[in-house]
Order: sequence, then structure tokens, then C-alpha cells
Amino acid sequence: MRFLKLCTGLLAGSLAFGMAAPAAAQNFPTGPVKIIIPFPPGGPTDTVGRILAKNLQDTWGQPVLIDYKPGAGTVIGADHVAKSAPDGHTIGMVNSSLAVNPTLRKQLPYDTQKDLTGVTQLFDMQLAIVARPDAPFNNLKELIAYAKKNPGKLNYGTPGAGSTTHLGAELLQREAGFQMQHVGMKGSAPAHTELMGGRLDLVVDPFLSILPYVQGGRMKLIATMGDQRVAGHDYPTVAETVPGFNVGALLGYVVPAGTPKAVVQKIQADTAKALASPEIQQRAREYGLKVVASTPEQFNGLIASEMKRWGKVVTDAKIQID
Repeated sequence: MRFLKLCTGLLAGSLAFGMAAPAAAQNFPTGPVKIIIPFPPGGPTDTVGRILAKNLQDTWGQPVLIDYKPGAGTVIGADHVAKSAPDGHTIGMVNSSLAVNPTLRKQLPYDTQKDLTGVTQLFDMQLAIVARPDAPFNNLKELIAYAKKNPGKLNYGTPGAGSTTHLGAELLQREAGFQMQHVGMKGSAPAHTELMGGRLDLVVDPFLSILPYVQGGRMKLIATMGDQRVAGHDYPTVAETVPGFNVGALLGYVVPAGTPKAVVQKIQADTAKALASPEIQQRAREYGLKVVASTPEQFNGLIASEMKRWGKVVTDAKIQID
């Protein structure tokens, strides 16, 4: 009889738990939601992030607040998310640095795969190589030829050492057989200033960041780094000169590990609806972003594969940040 009561109690508990998870998702969110952005305000990425937040706020009927926590190559923002309550009310926006940092940095205050879990990849972001308008080359083929004839002469800037832009440029040099000197800057804006001031020869940066300068004639676009041309823009790709080359950057949402699966799935589903809105679709086209809206499982798989890919580049190039 006692055994029967015990089994009945366990069954009731299991059913209650099974019903609680969907109920938690149906009631989510129960209060304000914070989206942690690990870089400073301003720029197209912030613009798109704010539009997404507004869409989610309208869907959820709760405030969706942007909280900027820049620094340490996105580590500060990611750490804040990892240490937040696993209830879905703190969401982190992440970029490719999430996959790079485990190899790049000797000590992280969190474990990328144990303390965080993916919600969705929002966008695939194109990268681009730009030069000053007076540069003695107009395309990637001419750039490679010039670099080979003038070893050690060219330098290039990126938003920071260990960024995807830095690693993408390192990979390109290895595959195409030329060398340039890397100059890591503290963000895109300083790199742009140094290029236009004549102190840098090239800059590798997200396409959306350099597009206004290219369109204004203040920079010359050498090539984009994806395997296809940016939709709506007739700029050549690296792959047209170096076959098979494909480097991009991701933007996505993560939450603390342990967040109920049903809540993660609700955030993903509602975000996917927001990404399908005409406003987001239009901004994505303007900025050269490819809307992805992947599932949590797909995004976690991508993070794992990107960690392996960039870990090898970091190790081979002997890049390390203490």
C-alpha cells in the first residue's frame, strides 16, 4: 500500500512538473525583460536591436529594456547574462566573440557551453575589407599582388584583437599567401578615423559599419568576406578571388543555462515573428544583414562548430589575450 502511494505521489509530481513548464511559457514574461548588449550604444547593430526590443515589447505587453554592458571583448556582457536568474527575463545579444573567447582568453569568468544556452541566431553579418580612396589597389587581386611585392608595408585595423574581423583577415592572409601588420583598435569608430586620417592602409569591419563611408566616397571597398555578394549591393567577394573563402559574423540571443526549455522556445518563436516584420526585413536589407531566426538547437550547434573553427585559427596564429 505504501509503495502504491509512493508511486502515485511520484506520478502526480511528474505530471505537475510537466504542466508547470508549458504554463511558465504561457505566462512569460511576468515582468520587465532586459536585453544585454555587450557593446556601446550607437550604430546599425544597436538600431536593429532596439527595433527587435520594441517588437517583443508589443508582443509580450511587458517592458523590454536595453542594457549596455560593453568591455573585454563582450566578456562583461556575456558574464552578466551567465550569472543572471535562469527565467528568461535576461537575454544576451552576442556576436562571434562568444565562440572566439574560449580559446583567445586564458581565463573566462563563465563556461560558454555550460553557463549559457542559445535561443536563436538573429542575423548573419557580412564583413568587408576597405581602403582609403587613394590606395594603390582597387580590388583584392591587386591588393594581394601589392602586398607580395611590398612585404611588411601594409597594415590593417580592426575593432579589436581577437575579433572575428581580425581572425578573418588572418585566415585570408594564410589562404592567399600574403602578410599585413594588424593594428587592433578599441572599436570600429577609431579604426575608421585612423583609416581616413591616413594612418591605416586598410580596415576590416562589418559591412553595415563601413557602408555609409563607402557610399560617401570616403572609403574604397575592396571585397566582402562572405561566399555571396551582399543582397542589393554589387560589391565583389573574397571568394571570387580566393575560391571557397567564407567568413561572416553572427548576431544572436542567449540566455542563462537552466532556463526552462519552454520559455527558451517561446522567446525564439516570438523573436522569429519580430524578425519577419517588414521593418526588420527592410533594415536588414539596408545593412546587408541576412535574417536567420534559427532554432535553439541549431544555434547551439553553430556556437559549438564556430568554437572549433576559430579555436584552430587562434591557435595557429598564436593569438592570445591575457
